Amino acid sequence: MSQANSSPDLYALLIGINCYLPNCLSDGSRYEALDGAVGDIEDVEKFLLRQPQKPKQIFKLTATSSETASFSDPPKPIEPEEQLPTYANIIKHFDEITKVAKKGDLVYIHYSGHGGRAKSIYPKEIKSNGIDEALVPTDIGTGDGQYLRDLELAVLLKRMVDKGLLVTLILDSCHSGGSTRGGNAKIRGLKHDLIDETPRPRESLVNPSAEELAAVAPGWENLKYATRAGIPVATMIPEAKGYVLLAACRPSEYAYEYAFDGSQSNGALTYWLLDTLTQPNPGITYKMIHDRINGKINTQFLTQNPMILGEGERVFLGKEYKSVPFAVNIMEVKLDENENKVNQVKLDAGQAHGLRKGAELAIYPSGTLDFADKKQRIALAKIIKRSAAESWAEITTFIKPEPTIEVGSQAVLTSIPVKLLKKVRLLKDKDTPLGRARALQAISIAIQDNGWVKLVTKDDNKSSAADYQVDVKAVNESEAKTYRLTVGEVIYELCDRTGAPIILRPAVKVGNADAAEKIVKRLVHLAKYQATEELDNHDLNSELKGQIAVEILGKQADYEPGDPIEPEPFEDSDNPTLNVGEYLFIKIRNDYSEVLNFTVLDLESNWAISQIEPSKATSQFTPLDPGEDKLIILRMSLPKEDREGSDIFKVFATKDAANFRWLALPSLDKPFLSKGERGISRSPVNPLEKLLFSFADDRNPTRTGNPVAFPSNDWTTASIKIKVKNPGADSYVVGSDSPETHFPHVNLSYVL
Repeated sequence: MSQANSSPDLYALLIGINCYLPNCLSDGSRYEALDGAVGDIEDVEKFLLRQPQKPKQIFKLTATSSETASFSDPPKPIEPEEQLPTYANIIKHFDEITKVAKKGDLVYIHYSGHGGRAKSIYPKEIKSNGIDEALVPTDIGTGDGQYLRDLELAVLLKRMVDKGLLVTLILDSCHSGGSTRGGNAKIRGLKHDLIDETPRPRESLVNPSAEELAAVAPGWENLKYATRAGIPVATMIPEAKGYVLLAACRPSEYAYEYAFDGSQSNGALTYWLLDTLTQPNPGITYKMIHDRINGKINTQFLTQNPMILGEGERVFLGKEYKSVPFAVNIMEVKLDENENKVNQVKLDAGQAHGLRKGAELAIYPSGTLDFADKKQRIALAKIIKRSAAESWAEITTFIKPEPTIEVGSQAVLTSIPVKLLKKVRLLKDKDTPLGRARALQAISIAIQDNGWVKLVTKDDNKSSAADYQVDVKAVNESEAKTYRLTVGEVIYELCDRTGAPIILRPAVKVGNADAAEKIVKRLVHLAKYQATEELDNHDLNSELKGQIAVEILGKQADYEPGDPIEPEPFEDSDNPTLNVGEYLFIKIRNDYSEVLNFTVLDLESNWAISQIEPSKATSQFTPLDPGEDKLIILRMSLPKEDREGSDIFKVFATKDAANFRWLALPSLDKPFLSKGERGISRSPVNPLEKLLFSFADDRNPTRTGNPVAFPSNDWTTASIKIKVKNPGADSYVVGSDSPETHFPHVNLSYVL
């Protein structure tokens, strides 16, 4: 077996076509001459020759239009025939590179020219849509002119990959539809929906075997482009394995060429590709290249969005791979008219990507590899407006004196807003019990000057705008059983945003003297409970993302401390359920490379929140070494009167010390806990604890109700939910035992 080349050579095949020989397609249209395709190739060649590792060999095929051409003397390329990008010459040079290159060598292929679509030469068993996507050689207009069809290109690339060559394929071409604001831009394709049905030779110089066709053809079985006005260049190859493909545009889009510098025309993809590669970004990956050129091109040509397929994490013209954390691409910048510097940026991510208004981001230069290096940050920004797929962020801080924020710069989340302030809506149905208006007015008065809950305004008076809803009702027979009241008694009922009742007992009767104040206290309690339940770190770039594992090992009814641990799996692993008195076994593991501090909170069914690990009031957290795990044993309980309920166990992991006892809550209707009762002997000392302190503030957590700044890189969390049933036994107390015991996994696993 041949060994991989430890010192790889670089081979390049550069194809640029300005001049197309006289041609007439089946509908009478033609492939027009281009202005910038040959210039693309010349610029790429100069770039490659400037690299430290110069190509061992460059194969260049170009067709340059003669300047003396006239109407009576059709344009002809000035190059000799052996240098022309004809169908035969292109395939010949693919074959030659495949033959001379050794396993592990690098191959760079760059095509600038027209793309086309033609009636397939393959049977329906192979091409069910009857269309071949293709590159258009310069001799397409001759009697034996042929397209370089998608299946042929796929087979040529597969032969290279099968030999162990590392291939980069750049296609700066298209045949699609759209509009531009690029002025005198030219389109590298036909301007209308055309499938060329001109009779052409069916013999392929690639001569693919049946096995080769079987290997590459399945990718086209379900293509549905027959009615689309465009060549989906990135779908010309069904699977990008062993190579990287950068295509000029998406399906049904145009690829443009334009005089970017005012003189020579270039394809937009090629121009911004070279501009990106000439920046000082050693070790830049193909994905990073794509992110920048996508922003640059889309700013000028709204309907051209380059595509990438294949090994995006591979270093450009290298064998190394770099895993770069998720970052948001900056697609547009706005300047402050007075100071002439960037004050807003548009991001190519929005609500669908998990971004929220108020989220803070750090902006890095294009090509940044290490987003954990805060020294590379150039500015901070906060999201002020968002849609499903885009957001606008306002620059809040310039970190460097003269930062260069440009299209293609990268932004990563540094904090996520935590919504503390909850909105309340008073339901005003027509079928109101006697005294309803007065009862709701009492809520309006009691809720004033409160930092946790507020009434929605008239403009927001929709159920979708409220987190909670308050109703006044006379209970019917069914509700009387639920609330354990007499039929006809008038009570306040709290509902969620959908209108579903939140069953809280004992029910609060409207006639009680302090009824309105009690309901507001319950609303504040629910708001704090829900805020803790929702507390999560959505930062995809956090170093701790995916670094803790929380596993439900099972349950055991007859366990006593000291007994063998033999947990049984749950019958329904998606809905783990225990009876009161049974024991639950949970294991927590640190998968991070450093020591992490763990805390476990129990969000109980009686709306209390307590810390169960570590259970001692003097301990804030349990440190775990890398790879170490911790067993948590819990005996389940419910209030005596409840038949069933749910407990949520929330696991927090932090790099630094943090006291999560700020989040502790008593059961419903009990006074909120003081610092001492929570086990807190000091004030918050770091940003995360300041966030947690906001949850504990009884009056006004923040002016906006949305604390933003917390160190998302330094903590993470995971939650599991357990249903508990009470067949009628007496109440049990939740206990916590933590023997240092290790045993095999069982079924259910929750991993963040």
